[in-house]
Formats: sequence, C-alpha cells, structure tokens
Amino acid sequence: MEPLRLRSSVEQVADRLRDDLSLGRLRGDMPGVLKLEEQLGVNRNTIESALRILESEGWLRAEGKGRKRHILGRPPSEATKRRIAILDYDPPELTQGYISQLPYLLGQAGHDAFFAARSLTELKMDLRRVKRLVEMTPADAWVVTAGSREILEWFAARGEPVLALFGRRRGLRIAGVGPDKPPAVAAATRRLLELGHRRIVLMARTARRKPEPGATERSFLREIAAAGIQAGSYHLPDWGADQGGFCGCLDALFQLTPPTALIIEEAVFYITALQYCAHRGLRVPADVSLVCTDADPGFVWSQPSVAHIRWDHRPVVRRILRWAANVGLGVEDVRQTLTTATFVDGGTMGPAS
Repeated sequence: MEPLRLRSSVEQVADRLRDDLSLGRLRGDMPGVLKLEEQLGVNRNTIESALRILESEGWLRAEGKGRKRHILGRPPSEATKRRIAILDYDPPELTQGYISQLPYLLGQAGHDAFFAARSLTELKMDLRRVKRLVEMTPADAWVVTAGSREILEWFAARGEPVLALFGRRRGLRIAGVGPDKPPAVAAATRRLLELGHRRIVLMARTARRKPEPGATERSFLREIAAAGIQAGSYHLPDWGADQGGFCGCLDALFQLTPPTALIIEEAVFYITALQYCAHRGLRVPADVSLVCTDADPGFVWSQPSVAHIRWDHRPVVRRILRWAANVGLGVEDVRQTLTTATFVDGGTMGPAS
C-alpha cells in the first residue's frame, strides 16, 4: 500500500479549476484572481500559484500584467510530459531556494524533472565532461544554471530544447531567463564612488570573466572608467573557483593595495568575505565596504543592514514553467527574458577610509 500524501491547498485549487476547465464550465478568459478568491474562499497567493500550474500544463495562456489569462482548452495529456534534466551550477546539497524546488514545480506541471548526476562545479565547467554527462543522461530537454559561453554554445548547437538560467546566454538561439543586474551593479558602483572609494574590486566567478567580462562586469568597469580610474585586473581580479582561490585572491589584494570596497557576486562568497574581514580585524564598513550582488534570507536579520541587489525570483520560475509547457506542446521557445534587479543601499557601505 502506498503511503498517504496530503495534497496542498495549491494542488486542491488547481484540481478544482482543472475540473471546471475540462468540463467546459469556464470559457474565453479566466476570471481574475480577486473574483476567484471570492468564489473559492482561499487567498490570492494560493490561487495565483494554482493558475501558474495550469499555465504550465497548457490550459491557460498569460496575456500580460494586469490582463486576464486566456483559456486554451484541454491540453494534450501525453504530449506535455517531458524528461527535463537540470544541470545546476552547484551540487544539490548546496542548492537552495527556488532552484531546489524546480524538480517539484516541474513535476507538478506534469513533467519528469530531476537534477543531473553532476553539477557544473563538479564537472569543473569542462565541456568534454559536460558532453559525456549529457550523452549518458536520458532527457528530452535541459535547464542549465550559470553556464559558461562555451557550454551554452554547445547546447544551442545540439538543437534540443534548452533553457539557460543565468549564464552567458545573450545572442544564442536558446531560451533564457535571469535578473537584469547590469543597471543595479552600475548604481552600486556609482554610490561607492560618491562615498569616495577609488579602490573598488568586483569578485566574480571565472565564467563571468572569461573569455571576456560579462554584461554585469562590463557595466562595473564602465562606471570605474567614467570616474577617471584606469580599470584593470586589480578591479576584476582572477581567482580559482574554490574557497582557497577566493581567500588567496583576498590575501594578495589586502597585502599590496588594500581595496576600500568589495562588490561580491553571490551570497555564499559574501559570507566568506565577511568572515575573512572579521578574521583579519577589518571593520565593515569603517575599513572596507561590502556589497552583495544577490539577496539572501539572512540579510533580513543582519545588523548593519547588507547593501545588496534584490530581484524577484517568481517571474523567473514562471518563465521556466512556461518554457517547459511549450516544450511539452512541441512549440519552439527561444525567448530570453530579464527580470528587474534593484540596488538596495545598506549599512555595509560607508565612506572610504
């Protein structure tokens, strides 16, 4: 006997609406969220999540912000089921938040979704190793997280459906989604310059720097140059893709020409830099200002408040589910979308020492 699994409120609402759609009780445009909230007696967040599931299954089509969803009719059942492999940047045990929930969310939409046996970091971002992994993995489509240009070019040339979550995807004929960070990073850099900082360093992963700086990194370098600073490898240093390489780079920086501000990509590296400063007796922000290019739940509790870049992951998840629905229906989807990112000033930024 299989164990009993209680269905969530989102699943129950999706079931109810799916029944109404299949029986033809709803036609034309879907009632708005407020109307459904009144009719079903559940909160709007639950209803919105249920509607996104129906979108991903092909029952509904979103018509844009502030507009009602259009009812498409009964979707083909078997055609929507696809094996979707997720090639994440980090191993599953280090994956958190909405990325860790992608197999479940895609599964709720009727697909067989799973993480690949190895991550890009475990494969050392080596294209030959990635090729072997892909060839050994039975999948109809791929979601690749933070892929390098070389790897995403290879996926694009294969012809099978692939969606790049972050990564060096611009200009490639593949689906893509992620935050629009360049304007936010530029705003953070300008704020540091206003505070008198001249020795500003951006700590970015190798895939973001090579073979040439990405859009986010270029926006940072442009702001540095516009301030009359000769931008170079000091401001965007090279370091190995591990904890030793990161801290070794910081050792070299603070030994020769100590930076007065660090902009750090990803929360995990921000925490490492914060511990590094504490160990060396460097005060934040009195001795060095810190900015993180991502948000983290722990930042809510931090004192002083953390200067960071914030963006909403929900549009990203919706885009992935819509792409998967199109893949299931056999519809080519190579649209690349960006979600707004915003610079949030915080107490980890202060005047240059």
